[in-house]
Amino acid sequence: MDHQAPPFFKHGPSPLTRFVFFALISLVLMVLDARLNALDSLRQLISVAVAPLQRLAMTPAELLDRTGNFFVTQARLQNENAMHRQRQLVQAAQLQRMQAMQAENVHLRKILGVQQQRGESVVVAEIIYAGRDPFSQKITVDKGSNHKVQAGQPALDDIGVIGQVTQVYPFSSEITPLTDKDQAIPVEIVRNGARAIAFGHGQDGALELPFMAANADIQNGDILVTSGIDGVYPAGLPVAVVSKIERNASFAKITCMPSAGVNRHKQLLILIGEVRRFQKPGPANPAAVGTSDGKGPVLKKKRG
Repeated sequence: MDHQAPPFFKHGPSPLTRFVFFALISLVLMVLDARLNALDSLRQLISVAVAPLQRLAMTPAELLDRTGNFFVTQARLQNENAMHRQRQLVQAAQLQRMQAMQAENVHLRKILGVQQQRGESVVVAEIIYAGRDPFSQKITVDKGSNHKVQAGQPALDDIGVIGQVTQVYPFSSEITPLTDKDQAIPVEIVRNGARAIAFGHGQDGALELPFMAANADIQNGDILVTSGIDGVYPAGLPVAVVSKIERNASFAKITCMPSAGVNRHKQLLILIGEVRRFQKPGPANPAAVGTSDGKGPVLKKKRG
C-alpha cells in the first residue's frame, strides 16, 4: 500500500505566499500591540523565559570583571593600608612630640612660677648633656659667665635643689648634682628643726647623713630642706626625703632620696647673686670644706 503526502504539503506554498502571510500577521500584531497593548503579557512571559538564558550568557563576562576587580581592589587596599600605617606612624610621632612639648611647657610654667615666688634674679638654663664619667656626675647647661652665672651658685628646679655650679665658661656652665660623691649640703629637718650635713652617695643617686647619733630624732619620711648656714644655698629649699635608717650602738646611718632631679626635665634655674648674699668667711661645719675661686664658695666633702 503506497502512502504519499498530499500535493499541498509536498510542495508547500510559494515563497511569495509565505511572505504575504507572515507580513499580514506582523502588521496585525503591530496594530494590536500599538492600539490595544495586547502583547504586553506575551512580552512579559518571553522575558521571564529568556532571563535564565541571558544570565547564563552574561556569566563569563561577569566572572571576568569580578576577577579583575578583585585583584585591583586587593592591590588598592594593600596600598591604602600601607599609607594608613605610614600616616599612623607619623601621627604617633607627632603626638609624642606634642606630649613632650606639653610636659616641657608645664615644667617651664612651674619654673617661672618659682621665679615669681622667690622674687630673686634667676637664669633659666637648659641641659645640653650629662657627663659620662661614672665616678663624677656632671651636667652641662647652656648658660655661662655671659649670663652672670658664677661658680658656687645654686641650681634648682620647680621642686627643690639640684646641685651647685662648679665650673663656668663664657657660654656654658658645669653643674655638680647633690648626689655626687664630692658634694655636701647643710640641711634641716622640717619636723623638728634638727640640723645635719647631707653628703652625696655617688652612683646610686642618693644622699647620706653619716655619723648621726643612734638616738637622733629622725624618722623615715622626714623632709630635709636647706638650713642656709653655709652661705651657698638659701634656707628652706627642699633637698631630700629620708628613705632608710640603719642604727647601731653608736651611730645611725641615714639614707635620703633627693626631692629634685635632672632626669625628669631639661630645664633648671640658677640663682644669681645668692653666693654673694649668703657668703660667709668660713665653712659652716668641720665635716665640710669650702673652696673658693674668687667667685664664690663651692661646698665639697672633706677627703679623709
